[in-house]
Amino acid sequence: MFYDAELQFLRNVFKKCHVQTLLFSSDNIPYDRIDKGFRKFMDFGTDFEEAHKKILSSLEQNTIFEYKDVFSCSYMFMLLPEEDDLALLIGPYILEVPTRKQILEHAEKMNLPPSMLGDLESFYQSIPHIPQNSHLFALVDSFGELIWNGSENFRFKELKDEKLEQASFAPNIKKDKVDTEKSAWNVQMIETRYDFENEMLNAVTQGQYQKAVLFLSNINSLSFEKRLADPVRNLKNYCIITNTLLRKAAQNGGVHPFYIDRVSSDFAMKIEQINSTAAAHELMYDMFRVYCRLVRKHTMKHYSPPVQRAITTIDSDLTANLTLNSLASMQNLSPSYLSALFSQETGQTLTEYVNQKRVKLAMRLLATTKLQIQTIAQHCGILDVHYFSKVFKKAVGMTPKQYRESQQK
Repeated sequence: MFYDAELQFLRNVFKKCHVQTLLFSSDNIPYDRIDKGFRKFMDFGTDFEEAHKKILSSLEQNTIFEYKDVFSCSYMFMLLPEEDDLALLIGPYILEVPTRKQILEHAEKMNLPPSMLGDLESFYQSIPHIPQNSHLFALVDSFGELIWNGSENFRFKELKDEKLEQASFAPNIKKDKVDTEKSAWNVQMIETRYDFENEMLNAVTQGQYQKAVLFLSNINSLSFEKRLADPVRNLKNYCIITNTLLRKAAQNGGVHPFYIDRVSSDFAMKIEQINSTAAAHELMYDMFRVYCRLVRKHTMKHYSPPVQRAITTIDSDLTANLTLNSLASMQNLSPSYLSALFSQETGQTLTEYVNQKRVKLAMRLLATTKLQIQTIAQHCGILDVHYFSKVFKKAVGMTPKQYRESQQK
C-alpha cells in the first residue's frame, strides 16, 4: 500500500489514546475483540452478533462510516483502497460520558439483573472518551484525503440499525458461565486500567507533560469510582491519591525529595481548598503540569550521588557556606575529586554553579521587591556587597542598581 506509513501513524496515534484499531475482512470479523469481549461475556445471543457482523460487512468504497451501537459506544470504519476486502475499524470510544442514571437505563434496556450493574459500569470505565471537537477526527479526515486523493472523493456516512435499536434483548445468563467469564473479564479490565495508569505515570517520570495529559484527557469521569455521596469530597480524595502517585513518579524521574516535598505540600493545601468538581479537574491537570516541569528542571538521574548531594545542598540554602572545601567535607571527599566530578557531569565548575544560582535569586529579588541591595546580597549568601556587585555585573552585564532600574522602566 502506498499509504503504509500513514496508516501505521494513524493507528499509533489512536493507540496512544488507548483507542482500539483493527484490520479485518468481511469473512473474518474479530467480533469478540470489537467491544473488549463485553457482549461475549454477557452472552446476548447469535442474533445480536450477526446483526453487528452484517453492519461491518456492508461497507462501501470511498466512505468512512460512523456507527453508534446500543451501548452508545461509537466506531469508525472504512474499506481501504488497493486491498482486497481489507477494512479498518476504530473504536469503541464514547463521545459523551454516560451518567449513572443513563447506565441504569441501559441496563434495563439490556434486561440485565442488578447484580451486573457493576460490570456494565466497569465496561464504560474502560472505554476512552473522545469529545466531538477532538483533533483525532481531523486526523481521520486527513487520512481519508490522502488515501482517496482529496476531500471530494470520499464521504462520511452515519450508519443505523433501527431493528437492532428496537430489539428486546434477553442475555443468556448462566451462573457457572458468568462466574467464570466474569472473573476473567474483570481481571482483563483491571489490567487494562493499571497499564493505562502506569503509562501515564511513566510519562511524568520522563517529564513529558503533553504525553501525560493526553492519557489524562482520555480517562472518562466514570473512572473516578464513587466511594462517597459528596462528589467534591470524592474527587478531593482522588486528588490526594494522584498527588502521592505523582510524587513517586517525580522521584523515579531523578528528582530529589527536597524539591518534591515543596510541590507536594503546596498541592496538599490546594486540594483541601477545592470547592467544586470543576476545580478538582482543573487542579488535576495542574498537578501533572507542575510535576512534569519539576522533572524537566530538577532531574538528577544522570548525576552521580556526590554531585546530586552537592546540587541539593546548594539549592536548599544559598546563604550557607557553599565553598568547594565545605561541600566536599560534608561528604568526606577530597575537594579536587568533587571539583573534577562536578565539572565533568554538569559542564561548569562548582563555583560557577553557585554564583549562577545566587545571581538568579538576586535578579528576582531586585525585580520584585524594594529590599536594599546589601540585604539582597545577604539573602544570596554574599556578605560583601562590593563582591556581590562584581559577581552580578559579570553575569548580567550591569550593576544590581542598573538592573533594578531597567526592570522598573
